[in-house]
Amino acid sequence: MRFAENNRISHRQLYRQMILALLAPFMLCVFGKGGMNGISAVAGMIFALILLGFYVIWLIRLTPSFEDPVKSAGAFAGRLIGIFFLIYVLMAGGYLLALLRRLVPVKLITGVSGRWIAFWAVLVCSVGTCKGVQRRGRMAEVSGGLLLGGIMIMMILCVPQAKTEYLMGEIRWEELTVRNVSQSFYGTLCAFSPVALLPFLLGNVEKYGSAGKTVAGGILTLGGILIGMELLLPAVLGYDRVAAESYPVLPLLAGADLPGNVLARFDILWMGFLLYSLLFAIGSLLYYGNQIIGKSHPGRGRFWLPALVFLISLLEEEGKGILDYFGWCLAYIFVPGILICQFYMFIRGKGHRRKQRKRAVGVVTGILSVSLFMSGCGAAVEPEKRMYPMALGVDASEEGICLTYGMPDLSESTGQGKEEEDGGSRVLQISGADFTRIEKMYDQSQEKLLDMGHLQVLVMGRTLVEDGRWRMVLDYLKQEIFVGEDLYVFEAEDAGEILNWHGEDNSSAGEYITGLIRNRMSGGNITAVTLRELFYEKYKEDKILRLPIVKIRNGSLEVEV
Repeated sequence: MRFAENNRISHRQLYRQMILALLAPFMLCVFGKGGMNGISAVAGMIFALILLGFYVIWLIRLTPSFEDPVKSAGAFAGRLIGIFFLIYVLMAGGYLLALLRRLVPVKLITGVSGRWIAFWAVLVCSVGTCKGVQRRGRMAEVSGGLLLGGIMIMMILCVPQAKTEYLMGEIRWEELTVRNVSQSFYGTLCAFSPVALLPFLLGNVEKYGSAGKTVAGGILTLGGILIGMELLLPAVLGYDRVAAESYPVLPLLAGADLPGNVLARFDILWMGFLLYSLLFAIGSLLYYGNQIIGKSHPGRGRFWLPALVFLISLLEEEGKGILDYFGWCLAYIFVPGILICQFYMFIRGKGHRRKQRKRAVGVVTGILSVSLFMSGCGAAVEPEKRMYPMALGVDASEEGICLTYGMPDLSESTGQGKEEEDGGSRVLQISGADFTRIEKMYDQSQEKLLDMGHLQVLVMGRTLVEDGRWRMVLDYLKQEIFVGEDLYVFEAEDAGEILNWHGEDNSSAGEYITGLIRNRMSGGNITAVTLRELFYEKYKEDKILRLPIVKIRNGSLEVEV
């Protein structure tokens, strides 16, 4: 069924709404620290998907009862069930908004308050939630396939980064126990808990009685992507790093590169896809909240519902908020409570079909506008007002750490810059007790924003490598959101000296080393070490790989393995 009429949506629109609303929350929240990882997670997901296939049949049979909970379950019980589902929607919406508030300021936009971003996000997502359901269906019709296709393409682009030895580290048969599988099984059911809200929507679907295959198809699609990510993440990042990262899906594409170094930082598209899905999920929860209010209570939640979601996302006690508590509430309160409510409605339901009501929907232009508002990085700083280091040197110094930025055509610095004799490429050196102090000194002395998005070479001084402070360097780069993990890492006696070098054609050290390594790698003469490989070894063995050594000999740069 391709199209629908009479204020209803088609099966295809329903399928694409499921993909849009659940894809980003799943990919961000299922894996990593405190999530489901390893072979036991794969087994648990498979069992859970089988059970969910039967659960869909039950949801379809429950649809008439949820058309009017007050009539189906009685005034008191119907309103009580409505309140329970409404609390679930508010908590889930607050959780997703808090997630957006945490990730966007550090992964996509810098210099903008997370609360300000959350405010505009919930405001735009709430616009039009009392309009016809067909708008949401048409939005899913247009963008659902594009989002799914984009995510699949991004996953395919990650495959060349995978390593067999990394993947083998995930297959730990000793972890394949009944307890671990059952935990992953129940965790998957908790992740798919939003599916329990479908009875509030299925009444607006053309021939909802035959929508079981569509809903099951959506669940299988999402489940297949989750299982694929369970295998892809450790194959690219390593099992130990996946288990240590809070959101391991975010750095997944940081080490990817297109042939010819075309669009080297295209991983920003990955965050763009996830952000769009996250906004659609928040809008969907606000839509369901209005549906629940309209069916079980008089009135509308057009204004106070998004306000409560916003407040819940901000509430914190002793540094802990909804991001820390929602998982426990979902597992021990909401999932059991949802099943109890549905079972009660199944017993009390009379099965009478009522006349279809008009449903609320989020306006497409609103979400597109907030996507446009949040697009870009660095708080929309113009390119000419940025510094773009291509190489970074890290040495030990009397103050503690000395950073050397290799920036071609760097303008005269106020007391910190060093210009080459021929006026070619220049460097900037800043020393401080730690990286935070160095960044503060840079902000105080330089007029342009430091943009690390074009960094291709990292040179670490031998002293740092030998005394263990290389761990500080990796921790610092992990926090630099625009640094790609495909950059090459080297060791040198004096990193600052390497970055001060310039070639006969005024090429910088970063340009020269990058070209040298890529040319030699194409001939199979050298194997470079990337930042991603260092992260893997750090999380797995807490040691550093042997780095290629770069040195100056007879006025030329040379790389030795």
